[in-house]
Amino acid sequence: MDIVEQVKKQGFVTAELQKEKDLISEIDRLKKEKNAVILAHYYQQEDIQDIADYIGDSLGLSQEAAATDADVILFAGVHFMGETAKILSPNKTVIIPDLNAGCSLADSAPTDKFEAFLKEYPDHTVISYINCSAEIKALSNIICTSSNAIKIVDSLPKDEKIIFAPDINLGRYVAKKTNRDLVLWDGACEVHIEISADKLKLLQGKYPNSKLIAHPECQQDVLDEADFIGSTTALLKYVAENDAPEFIVATEVGIIHKMKQAAPNKTIIPAPIHENNTCACSECPYMKLNTLEKIHASLTHLQPEIFVPEDTRLKALKSVNRMLELS
Repeated sequence: MDIVEQVKKQGFVTAELQKEKDLISEIDRLKKEKNAVILAHYYQQEDIQDIADYIGDSLGLSQEAAATDADVILFAGVHFMGETAKILSPNKTVIIPDLNAGCSLADSAPTDKFEAFLKEYPDHTVISYINCSAEIKALSNIICTSSNAIKIVDSLPKDEKIIFAPDINLGRYVAKKTNRDLVLWDGACEVHIEISADKLKLLQGKYPNSKLIAHPECQQDVLDEADFIGSTTALLKYVAENDAPEFIVATEVGIIHKMKQAAPNKTIIPAPIHENNTCACSECPYMKLNTLEKIHASLTHLQPEIFVPEDTRLKALKSVNRMLELS
């Protein structure tokens, strides 16, 4: 099966590694050979975080994608992140390890239904969370992340009518913090809505000196109990700087790797989800599709490559640039 067929049939490519070769050393060699940079989200597996050139949340990754002078951007994250990099850097080769790494939140806003929804509110400014497709970005006026959503909404006149999409939980949180009446699209992240408030209360009883910290994509019953709410970067900073000895972390479990590095003497506990699973935590199945082997193969063949139609890219670029200007 040739490379194009591999991408079409399975969404990723494979590459042989000679027995005497070390996987991480080969990834480093390919990066230098192809002037490539690896950008990784905090929710990636630990071994991927450890070899990344930059690790961050959606805002930091967007800023890094716009600023890099590399010829190739390998985005260890999910599909919409690769699209965002391509929107910002159209002349660079943007690849992701596995095209199957989608996003339940992005999928909750199909383009046709969202376009019809916007027609019901023709006089509204559209602010979309970055966890959406390139097509939704192209239909939006401003993009935001969980790091800057409040700041961006606050930057607009108080009487401006606003649609906030696609995450309804983040939208409710922003509406409350800004005292705005936002029109909300009803989308959600499966990773965050699965976190169980009832199990959290039991866990807090077990760790009475702990601080509960939560991502604003969590549901309201979780946010109501949180000692601190913030983006992944803000949660990481809070753990590093707060004096508490224990933290219960209500977001995707991947961030705990960096938290343990930043605060090695503190106890970090992942928040449990409704269903029992092997890690007693909330894992993104899409983020976990990426592996070192797929990164090696992707750098070898520069596939799968991300493409965004130019008319869509130019429209989306306006909304992404508005975010970067306001951040």
